Parts: sequence; structure tokens; C-alpha cells
Amino acid sequence: MSSLHILFLIIAYFGVLIFIAQRTGKKGSNSVFFTAEKSSPWYVVAFGMVGATLSGVTFISVPGWVEASQFSYMQMVMGYVLGYFIIGAVLLPLYYRLQLVSIYTYLEERFGPRSYTTGAVFFLISRIVGASFRLYLVANILQLLVFDALHIPFWFTVVITILLIWVYTFRSGIKTIVWTDTLQTFFMLSAMGICIYALMEGLEWDMGTLWKALKERPETRIFFFDDIKSGQYFWKQFFSGAFIAIVMTGLDQNMMQKNLSCINVKDAQKNMFWFTVVLVIVKFIFLTLGFLLLVYAKQNGIDAHKDALFPTVVMLPEMGIYVGGLFILGLIAAAYSSADSALTSLTTSVAVDLYKMETHTNKAEDILLRKKIHLVLSGVLVLVILVFKYVIADASVVAKIFTFAGYTYGPLLGLYAYGLLTQWKIKDRWVAVVAIIAPLASYVCSLGLNHFFSFEIGFFILVLNGALTFLGLVLIRAQKH
Repeated sequence: MSSLHILFLIIAYFGVLIFIAQRTGKKGSNSVFFTAEKSSPWYVVAFGMVGATLSGVTFISVPGWVEASQFSYMQMVMGYVLGYFIIGAVLLPLYYRLQLVSIYTYLEERFGPRSYTTGAVFFLISRIVGASFRLYLVANILQLLVFDALHIPFWFTVVITILLIWVYTFRSGIKTIVWTDTLQTFFMLSAMGICIYALMEGLEWDMGTLWKALKERPETRIFFFDDIKSGQYFWKQFFSGAFIAIVMTGLDQNMMQKNLSCINVKDAQKNMFWFTVVLVIVKFIFLTLGFLLLVYAKQNGIDAHKDALFPTVVMLPEMGIYVGGLFILGLIAAAYSSADSALTSLTTSVAVDLYKMETHTNKAEDILLRKKIHLVLSGVLVLVILVFKYVIADASVVAKIFTFAGYTYGPLLGLYAYGLLTQWKIKDRWVAVVAIIAPLASYVCSLGLNHFFSFEIGFFILVLNGALTFLGLVLIRAQKH
């Protein structure tokens, strides 16, 4: 597939998204931008959230994990189910009862203004770094496949892609995102399905052969109970998955803003239930895709591993132009379904949490301010991506920065757990100190456990981080007078 073919595909893809934005963004008011006027159909939100949850990192990385960790990722996915149940049963009723636009408003009502600002700032740091990292990875792949051949510099690629996201989100925000995410999820799942079909054709497998291989091959092992020190140990991954789901969906403005655009809490809960069912199935299919890629690469002597496995195999000439084209389409859909909603949620958090903007009055000056915030945050994403590329310029270091961004969800977990599980007040002015110390202490603990006991804490770092934040909040508990 030539660079010009891929470029035409990208232009056509963004053309469709801009068309959807024009159809959904006629009003452009704040109530439309922030809440979609509480009119989003729950089933559309549920389907679109699958794409936003997966992201470009998942699309590329999960299939590449099979070689090193088999199907152990499903242990974490099982934990997701528990986490999503807690979101549907506890958090969504709370958010709807309080009629929240930004979910961090809860922290102000429960603890005070410092806690509110701390929660919002930690979300902003997490989402800016996370969204920039995901776009950085995808932009690198597109640069290699397309833009280098056309002599287009990386910085120009990044500026144009962020500009295109801004174009189709700046008017109606979440109302547009709900529908574009649905289209992007469809493209992503279609790409996954076609790639699986092409690989099975190349291996001359039918469904019976695939099913037998999934049951018998060592690469498809799911459960790991034998080594408690391993990062793949079942209970470690299960509970990590549950807490990751709670913080990265239930305590994340990016994901919850879509849920809060449903008509009522019952629709939002139906959305969460069906989203969970679909996501579990999709995650397993992604691992199956990874297994097929691994088998195909071994049988054909292809030396590609981890993140390089998927693009290397599907872009082979024998796979055909349609498989390569759908892979590019799926990759773009996965990357930008995450990025566009991130930009919208960042705008919402800055406008509501930091500027205390009224979301329902639709004053002309508020709409203008919202658009300025949206534009500035677009520039911030461009700047962070370019820092990753030109200043840090080391993929392993950038990956560590992304991993460290995950630490910022621990204080949110601790704050919400303390707020929901206790009736105690806290000394609000000390919350930011606790929120800074807890991730640093968690990092030191993880290094110590690994160095002295060869204990890999893995994703369980989130639980440790949240627990240390909770303990810190107990220590700054306000005394009754």
C-alpha cells in the first residue's frame, strides 16, 4: 500500500468526522459541549466507549503481549468486570444525584476547595501525558509508513492531526464525540475482524482449528497461580484490573463525561453493563489476534516482536491492500477516539474546575472562553508530543513517563475511597501534600520490593498508591471540636 493511498485514506477519514461534527454541532452552546444536553442514547455511548477505552496503544500493544505473557491479560480484564460493577452501582448514582458536570466537583462538596483543585490537577496531568503519549506512538507509526516518504516533517504531522481533532470537536464537544466514537469503534473492530480473517486464510485454519489451538497451545494460557512474586500472578492482576477500571473509567472525567450525557442514571447504568460485556469479548478477540500474528510470524520466519508484530505482519504485500488499509484505518480510529474525547474532557475540567464556568447559562463570554481553553489545550498536546520526540528522544524514557503518569490516579483513588467509605473530615489545606508524597512513596516501595525480594508489584502499584493516599488522609483527619 503506497504512502499516497494511506494519505488519501486519512483525509477521507477525517472528512467523515468533520461531516459528523457539522451535523451534530449546529448549536455550539456550552450545555451541548459539556453534557450533550443529557440526550445521548445509552447504546450509542456504550458502543463508542469501547473504542475510547482501547486506544492506539491497546490496538498495537495487546496483540504483541501474547509472546511474552500469553493470555494473562484476561486476568486483569476479569478484574475490570468487578470495577465496572462498582462504577455502575456506586459512582454513577452519586454523580447523577449531585448533578455533576465535572466529577471532581464531588471533592469540593466532600472535603473543600483544595481537595477539588488537587483532584482536577492530577487528572489534567494524567490525561495530558497519557493522551500525548498515545498520539506520539501513533504519529511515529504514521510518520514511518506515510509522511517520511512524502518528506513531511514530524512536527507538521502532529500539528495537522491535532488541528483536525480541534476542528471537529471545538463546537459541540461531547455531543460530537459520542457519535464520532461510535464510528471509530466500528472502524477499529472491523479492522480487527478482517485482520483475523486474513491471518486464518494465510494459515489455512478454520474456526475449529483456531478453537483447538486456543485450548491446547501454551501461548494461550490465561491463569497464573504458581508464583506470587510474578507480575502475572492471578490475584495481583485481578485486583489491579478492578482498581484500574475504577480510577481510569469511574474517576476519569474523560470516560465519565460520556456516561453523564445519558438521559438518566438508569440509562447510564445500562450503558455501563453492555459496555462491560462488549469490552470483555473484544479484549479476548484482540489476544486471539495476537496469537494468530505470533503463529503466522513463526511459520513464515518473520522477525518481529512486541509493538512491531502487528504492523509488520499486516503490512506485508501478501496480506493485500485491503488488510493494510483497514489496519491503518483501525489504528487511526483507535488513536483519535481516545485523543478527541481527551481534549474535550480536558477542556471541561479546566473550564469547570479551574475557571468555575457555568455550564448551562450559555453566555457569549463563557462560550468564547471555552473555545479559547480548547485551543490552548490543543497547543499543549502538540507541545508535549514534540517534547517526547525532539527533547527526550528516547522511546524507553517516554514509556517510563507514561507509566509514571499512571501514578497520578492513585491519589484520586485514595480521595474517593476516603470520601465514600468514611464520614471523617480532613484538613483540606494538606491534601495536595499527601497527593504528592503518596506516588513518590509508592515508587520507592516498588523499587525496594523488586530489589530486596524480587517481588514485581506491576499494575498493583495503583492499589498501593491509593492505600498510601488513604493513610495520609487519615493522618490529616480533622478533629471534632
